Amino acid sequence: MRFTHARPGRRTAVGVGSLLAALLLALVPLPQGADEARAAEAAGPPASDPSAMTRSGTKGPHDDFSALRVTVHQTAGLQAQGVKVTWTGGKPTQGGNHLVNYLQIMQCWGDDPSGPDREQCDFGAVAGGSINSYGRVLVKDWDPLETEYTQSDGFLDPFVPFRPVEGEPTDSAHDTTYFGPNDSNAEPMRKTQSDGTGEAIFEAQTALQAPHLGCGAVSGTARSPRPCWLVVVPRGEHEIEPFPDGGLDTSALSQTNWNQRIVFPMTFDPVGDTCAPDKAERRVIGSELLTDAMSSWQTVLCDDADARFTFTQSGEDRARTAITQPTPSSPGLAVTVDPVESADGAPGVVHAPLAVSGLAVGFLWEDTGTPVEWVRDLRLNPRLLAKMLTQSYSAGVRLWSVNIPEPAHVAGNPQALVSDPEFLELNPHMKGARAARSGPLGIVVPGENSDTSRLFWRYLQSDRDAREFLAGKPDPWGMKRNPFYAELELAKNALDHFPKADPTETSLTTTDGKAALYTGAEIVPYSAHLHDGALRVRRGYSGQTTEPEVCAECATGAKLTGTRKPQGARQVGGLADAASARRYQLDVAALRNADGAYVKPSGGSLLAAVGKMRDTAVPGVRALDPGRATDGAYPLTAVVYGAASTDQAKDARADYARMIRYAVGAGQTQGTAQGELPLGYAPLPAALRRQALGAAADLERGVVAPADNGTAGADGAAGAPTGSGGAGSSGGTGGSGQSGAGSGDAAAGTTAGGSAGTGSAGEAGGSPPPAAGPPDPERAAVAASGGLTPSEILGIVRWVLLGVLVAGGAAALAGPVMLRLAARKAAPGPG
Repeated sequence: MRFTHARPGRRTAVGVGSLLAALLLALVPLPQGADEARAAEAAGPPASDPSAMTRSGTKGPHDDFSALRVTVHQTAGLQAQGVKVTWTGGKPTQGGNHLVNYLQIMQCWGDDPSGPDREQCDFGAVAGGSINSYGRVLVKDWDPLETEYTQSDGFLDPFVPFRPVEGEPTDSAHDTTYFGPNDSNAEPMRKTQSDGTGEAIFEAQTALQAPHLGCGAVSGTARSPRPCWLVVVPRGEHEIEPFPDGGLDTSALSQTNWNQRIVFPMTFDPVGDTCAPDKAERRVIGSELLTDAMSSWQTVLCDDADARFTFTQSGEDRARTAITQPTPSSPGLAVTVDPVESADGAPGVVHAPLAVSGLAVGFLWEDTGTPVEWVRDLRLNPRLLAKMLTQSYSAGVRLWSVNIPEPAHVAGNPQALVSDPEFLELNPHMKGARAARSGPLGIVVPGENSDTSRLFWRYLQSDRDAREFLAGKPDPWGMKRNPFYAELELAKNALDHFPKADPTETSLTTTDGKAALYTGAEIVPYSAHLHDGALRVRRGYSGQTTEPEVCAECATGAKLTGTRKPQGARQVGGLADAASARRYQLDVAALRNADGAYVKPSGGSLLAAVGKMRDTAVPGVRALDPGRATDGAYPLTAVVYGAASTDQAKDARADYARMIRYAVGAGQTQGTAQGELPLGYAPLPAALRRQALGAAADLERGVVAPADNGTAGADGAAGAPTGSGGAGSSGGTGGSGQSGAGSGDAAAGTTAGGSAGTGSAGEAGGSPPPAAGPPDPERAAVAASGGLTPSEILGIVRWVLLGVLVAGGAAALAGPVMLRLAARKAAPGPG
């Protein structure tokens, strides 16, 4: 074998080239797309669910549905959630009062492997049910194929009764024993667009929401949850018996129509507690921001363990009290957003970050115009939100009526959001014909006290325009704040609730003259909690009760009731947690952050906000500070902590430590399976995972290690304490830990200072906002199995390559240099 050797000149060139390449590699910045891509993956669902199913229509006696292709995008592992249904190959919906060409969708139970029968379907009680095609009535003698339900009762037409999974069948077409207009999930009329496509988000219900269907229930000796069905009945442009007005007037359940059904099997996760009751109970209590994640983790935590974990959703103040003032029956772990502050000398408390979540403003805004059936994109700034939360739109205090003047204290203000010039300037696509529609009359907010309510008020206070409006300054168009909110001083007080301070009463009378009174609390009522807010938006019914009804047992002889509007006229906005908004697939508003960008909650925007949070007085707990949400950060982001006292029995501490380790380990794998992190959360950054593991170690030992303040970066992104303990622990520190976060005064003061020096959103005033920028990828670290972000990995690779190039270059140069030195040494001296 023959070896060749490069000449010294060539070796020198190679060495110099390698060193120049190393210098270039060291100076070139890392690509920003890597972390951004990982953050985007953390945000949303996989490209397609493996259980997605597409089925075709068939040709009927009047209409050809053979070109119709319907896809249900998830059919397995279901819970109470939104399920996307899309279709192609349909004929465009047409008509005025009597539409043709649309789809009717319903959920059914049934044990027959071929599908359900008509009596097993939740259908016929939706708003607008007086229309025969929406109901269960079968007009006598109209359908030649109808042989089962033909007997009429006097002057009444026959109907298809509903038969529940347990109980007696209904005895009339309008029997609401099992489901009614406000809770049925049937979609009686989903339009097809001009290109033959359509889309619906269908509310899948479990045995908890619809016991009459029993989906997901585990009963008796059966180990698998009860399956159900999603049924689509396509409607064409020909009626069985021609209707005088040219529309469709026979029920989807009439035999001829039912024969065209497209059936999809649905399997559900088990409903209820599936953990053996003889295991030791470890109780967890607190913030509903963790509810969806905890519900997913519980089943896996139960497997092969001696303890079962039960979770009680409650306000965070109550949860913190369970830790600082425990009783023998108190839960051992509190889920909180703001920290637990222990008194001097009290047992130590660890804080383990468990999840990254946030709040979302969801909406359902249907538009009966064509070709668009509903509004999908909205922008809201803090001042618009402040207007709705202070009942400053006149329709939020008294519904519009030609006979009743608007209240004097809000006279001159826009009637509702859609007639506000500020909203229309921000959302120009809502101008014109749409501006004549009322839109949501406010935001449905939870009635309970919570840290998340404080976060929302801090967000409004972080913006100069909203802060000034809350303080009483009219907006540039002359709209003024409702004066009943003046004493609350909301420009600086971050309350833990959403008050409805306007007591104005309006009288409504029944047809026989009986009176009932309503206030703004009946126009836009409270939701029970954030998840309930998401569900109300999905159903398109806020719970509004402004319809008088005779009531013999009522003092005034009347009471207030309400029914959701028919499909196509539903317009509701509500506050939800990000996980519930994703679970029900709500449209969510883009909110203005601190540098004027409009951002929606996603994995990337949530993680970008975590990187901007600052430390609180309690080591390891980060402050919620929307005024720092810049560079693509979502302003309503929160980190959820598990707080536990070290003053517990050894076995309890070990169990809670095991729960923490699972939550920040396998529990951070995002997906829809049991034990995974539900979509809508963002996986914990590596630094917060390390902090949680340190807190778990402290808890298991029963000793809080000295706090390590870490080495926080400029924005606190790297500020999570490290080491075996200390991380996220506090022991008798007292202090103010409410995170600047703490009081509204502090929040407003911080923001005011920031506005002057940093050009925050408040300084933008009424000028058009810039487009949303990408998140800061280095600070928006994502959870990876090795605890490194893609940029960190690329950084390591870069320095390894740098070392190789330097070594190679040095070696290449060393040869010629050594040869020359050797030549010099060998040369004879003078004389």
